Amino acid sequence: MQAKPQSSEWLEAAREAMEIEAEAIRAAGRRLDDNLERAVDMILAHRGKVVVTGLGKSGHVARKIVATMCSTGTPAVFLHAAEASHGDLGIYTPGDPTLMVSKSGNTAELMNLIPFLRDLPSQRIGILGNPQSPLAAAMDVVLDASVEREADPGNLAPTASATVALVLGHALTVALMRARNFSVDDFGRYHPGGHLGRSLRLTVSDVLHGREEVAWAWPEDSLKKVVIAMSHYPLGAACVVDSAGRLAGLITDGDLRRALRAHDDIRGLTAADVMTANPVTVSPHARLLDALRLMEDRPSQISVLPVTDPADGQCLGLLRVHDIYRADLE
Repeated sequence: MQAKPQSSEWLEAAREAMEIEAEAIRAAGRRLDDNLERAVDMILAHRGKVVVTGLGKSGHVARKIVATMCSTGTPAVFLHAAEASHGDLGIYTPGDPTLMVSKSGNTAELMNLIPFLRDLPSQRIGILGNPQSPLAAAMDVVLDASVEREADPGNLAPTASATVALVLGHALTVALMRARNFSVDDFGRYHPGGHLGRSLRLTVSDVLHGREEVAWAWPEDSLKKVVIAMSHYPLGAACVVDSAGRLAGLITDGDLRRALRAHDDIRGLTAADVMTANPVTVSPHARLLDALRLMEDRPSQISVLPVTDPADGQCLGLLRVHDIYRADLE
């Protein structure tokens, strides 16, 4: 009986698979040429939609490419290659370009579409694993999705090849976004729901805790007074301001714990002694997505941000990371 592989072998196989796929993507990137530019020009030249088709695993990749295109300003629809000749070709209007995804480049169902596409007419872009295949010969533009080997031990399952095909679809989509000057605001209009949509649509001012909800302190206030204020307004932080209301520092729950560890007697400590001076702040006009990035895209993540007026530095309140995610539910 063959010995059962050890769990360490599974981990090594997984890492090797990721390395194989990563190198396949790098190789595909090195092969990119003016064919990508030609594909972009073809799609931009037609005011209608892109029809994307494939079969099997390539069909799943094609569906994902459609979803990404639609969400980034390029109208696209998926055509099931096996259903196309049974009435689904009615999805086309003259001039719609076709994007075909195939690993082998000789999928019969795709080859059967070529005469119809020529008559329509429909310009043809192929993301093909075999650029020397019969299907490649029928394309107007070919994006080379060939791979040296698949990522599975037997070199059988469409793993690396599917990844490369998808990445080429994404590369084409991103190039189209750049060509269309597709902006963050445009993206927000196509994503009105869900966390991403709301974080693009809403601003900090929509969800911040205003002055009346926040613990405030002067730099000379005792630490005891700060703790009492933070207990009354439990947002995880207190804003320390100067006489003009400008933010001087921030005291978080973490700052309090560090002060207790560092001092046996905290009775003489003031807000200025324990606050973080010049903390990271956010404008009330910033998108929630930008605020979230300020909090999370850093070596040490933070969970609360002071909100300041960019014109005069006045502290307007606090924004917690919890408030950003809570906005998704409202």
